[in-house]
Amino acid sequence: MKTTLALQPVIVGAGPAGIRAAQTLAGYGIRPVLIDEASRAGGQIYRRPPVHFKRAPESLYGMEASRATALHGAIDAVVDAIDYQPDSLVWNVQDGRLDVMHGPTQTTHTVPYRQLIVATGATDRVLPVPGWTLPGVYTLGGAQVALKFQGCTIGSRVVFMGTGPLLYLVAYQYAKAGVDVAAVLDTARFADQLAAVPALLTQPAVFMKGVYYVGWLRAHGVALHSGVRPVRVLGDQRTSAVVWEQDGREHTLDCDAIGFGYALRSETQLADLLGCRFAFAPMQRAHLPERDAVGRSSVAGVYLAGDGAGIMGADAAEWAGELAALSLLADEGVHIDADRARKLERKLAKLSRFREGLERAFPFPQDWAAHAPDELVVCRCENVTAGELRQTIHDSGADELNRLKALSRVGMGRCQGRMCGVAAAEILAHAVGKPVQLVGRLRGQAPIKPIPIHLMHVASEGAGG
Repeated sequence: MKTTLALQPVIVGAGPAGIRAAQTLAGYGIRPVLIDEASRAGGQIYRRPPVHFKRAPESLYGMEASRATALHGAIDAVVDAIDYQPDSLVWNVQDGRLDVMHGPTQTTHTVPYRQLIVATGATDRVLPVPGWTLPGVYTLGGAQVALKFQGCTIGSRVVFMGTGPLLYLVAYQYAKAGVDVAAVLDTARFADQLAAVPALLTQPAVFMKGVYYVGWLRAHGVALHSGVRPVRVLGDQRTSAVVWEQDGREHTLDCDAIGFGYALRSETQLADLLGCRFAFAPMQRAHLPERDAVGRSSVAGVYLAGDGAGIMGADAAEWAGELAALSLLADEGVHIDADRARKLERKLAKLSRFREGLERAFPFPQDWAAHAPDELVVCRCENVTAGELRQTIHDSGADELNRLKALSRVGMGRCQGRMCGVAAAEILAHAVGKPVQLVGRLRGQAPIKPIPIHLMHVASEGAGG
């Protein structure tokens, strides 16, 4: 289906949502701009290895190999019909223009937009444990990047801990790659997962994949422990062991690397700079940009798709990306396939029950802050401890997260609160005796991610001209 309408929407993010959005727009004769920080499209879940990488898709993506290959094929098929800008970081937005840094050349340029699809994806949700700054400790996503993109592992004897479906997927991928997976330590209880089965069965194929991963790990001798509480990581120059508590007893396990995380959190900084309205989402325990059922944000011309607006998974991201593109076209007066749009909307709505099941199966450990010792480093960029946060709260009476940031520097480092924001909010909420939704959220600020300081001057001079 073609149209001759003069549009050039901009898409930020070339994961499942961004690729399907670009493919859909190209199918209607539109040439969108697709900007992505990575060197190759695919996103985190289907991260594409370098061009001359030799491992087969089956060894990289397991049971998701066919979906990964299909998505990679989709972007390859339309790359000449779109303006694709890889290795490009969107670090700011103002006055209808995106500030973009091209990584290899360390130069910045602006991309104007009138219609914008934000498909920025997600990153690891981190709750630190004493010793997490030791070499050898990685997030689950970081462990995946090493395996998929670099063809290496984070260690030879690895423990995976935290909670969420990704915990078991990465453990499975590492074990399949020949790594000695010493254990999987899940903070969720088996009773949690059992109670979630009815909701999880609303997506039987996805549920059975999870069952398969767990069964495969057990069959291959990987120890799986549920209902644990991580206590500390041991080591001198690097990780040597992990200590956890289960049923009131402490256990120690030797390892040379740890992958940890507590499901995912949406990358919402760009939506924040765009002025999108946010609301607290209890199921995801986070403030998220609001969107309607077809992807429209509260800002005219801005559409939200994929995990950047709420964690729903790779399948949902593909559907949401396509639906957002169709919504954009319809809003511009293009005659779209309305039946297809309604079908996508129904599929996304149906997933909500399954998503509730995942939260029931892998609940956020809401007692984490109560167990966090004062000496625990919460913000590794600025070396801010839990005790320093508590003292600042006590001395100042701060009960809002941005106020605590201003007084303690938590979240002011290179990660801009990506790694410490969740933990800081939990510490603050526990210290002041309020629900976490009432202590606010870290506001997004430019640059969204670190850039060379001279590029800030170039951008400001360009804006002044």
